[in-house]
Amino acid sequence: MSVASHLLFLACVALASVAQNLTGFAFGLILLGLTAVLHLASLGDVANVVSVLVLVNAAITFGRTRPQLAWPVFGPSLAVSQLGVGAGVALLGWFSAQQVSVLRFLLGCAIVICAFMLVLRASARAQQSSLPSFLFFSGVSGVMGGLFASAGPPMVYHLYRQPWPADMIRHSLIVLFAANAVLRLALVLAHGQFSMTAFWLTLEALPLVMGLTWLARRHPSRLPIEHVRRAVFVLLLIAGLALVLPPVLSLLA
Repeated sequence: MSVASHLLFLACVALASVAQNLTGFAFGLILLGLTAVLHLASLGDVANVVSVLVLVNAAITFGRTRPQLAWPVFGPSLAVSQLGVGAGVALLGWFSAQQVSVLRFLLGCAIVICAFMLVLRASARAQQSSLPSFLFFSGVSGVMGGLFASAGPPMVYHLYRQPWPADMIRHSLIVLFAANAVLRLALVLAHGQFSMTAFWLTLEALPLVMGLTWLARRHPSRLPIEHVRRAVFVLLLIAGLALVLPPVLSLLA
């Protein structure tokens, strides 16, 4: 990567971090989408960077806090999500070796779908959802976590529909994503798929992400959350369509 590419990567990291701190959503998808559109690094390398940063975020969050979790549904959901991570990592290895263009297309589709999930209002249910629904959403999240290190959207949407305290929802998401990131990194390292490029990109991104997170907590944004969500929606939609449209138009031509 050239100096200009590294600077562009850090700009993408900063934009993704700001969006994450404002919405609590979509850091991995924004970073993956932007770097894929700009061809700054391979999807596998950027996904590895995101996995490490997810763990750092969990460590910062639970440094002095014990997570509140609904174990009767969270335990089985975590197990199914871990199985999904294994499947996702296997798919990533296959696509990376055989069909990189298909992987980019799938990422674009995931980003577009998640962009619309961001602006959908997930109204809270009067009663907790059934265990099978938790297992379904956690399984989809696990596959996305294995493929793109971005397990958030399905479980974010599902958990915010539960009649749970806000801290329990937030803690459940962080623990689930951190556990998935640990397994994903273990599988990637075991197969020798964590490159030196991913290592150096992680070192570059880490202080920037930590600094922006500290600033966001010290000086909370006063922007209306709906305006922020629309801005992130537009950003995700542009990145997703930039990955989806070229192969579709090429096929139609």
